[in-house]
Amino acid sequence: MHTASTPPPANLFAPLADTLTTATSLEGLVRPLLELLEVASGLESTYMTTIDETVGVQHVLYSRNSRSLIIPEGLTVPWGDTLCKRALEEGRSYTDDVAGCWGDSDAAQALGIATYASTPIRGADGALHGTLCAASNQRLPLRDGTERVLNLFAYLIGRQVEREQLLQSLQAANSQLQRNAMTDVVTGLPNRRALLEELDRRLRHRARDGGDVLIAFIDLDGFKHINDHFGHDAGDHFLVAIGSALASCHRSDDFCARIGGDEFVVVGSVPADSENATQQMCERLRAATTGRFDLGGRSIEYAGPSIGVVKAATTEAEAELARADAAMYADKRLRRQTEKGDGTEPPSGTEGVKRA
Repeated sequence: MHTASTPPPANLFAPLADTLTTATSLEGLVRPLLELLEVASGLESTYMTTIDETVGVQHVLYSRNSRSLIIPEGLTVPWGDTLCKRALEEGRSYTDDVAGCWGDSDAAQALGIATYASTPIRGADGALHGTLCAASNQRLPLRDGTERVLNLFAYLIGRQVEREQLLQSLQAANSQLQRNAMTDVVTGLPNRRALLEELDRRLRHRARDGGDVLIAFIDLDGFKHINDHFGHDAGDHFLVAIGSALASCHRSDDFCARIGGDEFVVVGSVPADSENATQQMCERLRAATTGRFDLGGRSIEYAGPSIGVVKAATTEAEAELARADAAMYADKRLRRQTEKGDGTEPPSGTEGVKRA
């Protein structure tokens, strides 16, 4: 290995301290370090790469080019053709004779690299994240201390990579927790909490910009009978089937939720004073929730749920939901009276359910 006796400039460490103090992101850390690495090494191009060994590619994430050699950011090359892979495998961190050492590297020939120095960027567990490199298109000796600077900077970058990966994992986990908190476990639909937030948003929007908000409260008559006679797994299959039916029949602007037990709510927005809007919504939802449904191995002919649809009159989400609930119970009473009048009243808890 040929090294130069010229040490890194003494003023290298003050900018390094500033970088470590102020950097809040990987890019904010790496770019100043690349500039400092150029000063320390005397080589004209410095760059950081990421490596995906599974896919077999190396990607230049950040680079600094001060003279004629250009290592372009965003460059992606096959990992097996890179100088970095050869250097790692051979334990050779520097050469000023790239053509003599690794003349079979198409990437090195295409870029015109003559002098090359690198060190791996690893996690605390030894996992390879990428490399930190310096290069020139001329044969140049490596300044004393450059390897120590490379190793130090690669260590700092490795820790920052891990911090950002941990932060991303925590953010993803938090997002998942938030989704879980707003989602019904059985059907995958939004739950009561999500419904109230959405309904509140729509009511405030209505008060500001006009239009009407429709609220449909749906109660699955006979659901207890399904659970009692076919089992809770069958009941869950039925809930999922009803949820799918509601989700598939509603308009693009509708919001469908299961708010607990055998109750669902659909919220829709329509232009102000739309004619027969509540009736049309009720008919659409009833058609979707009546008929044959699979219970996981068996099916039933379902006579449909009780549905109450109201047009919002206030900006209070809970109050409007209660109005829709009351309308649903009115529909339930009417359905029972109709069944009595026809002489077809089923035993308590089995209304509207027939085994297929």
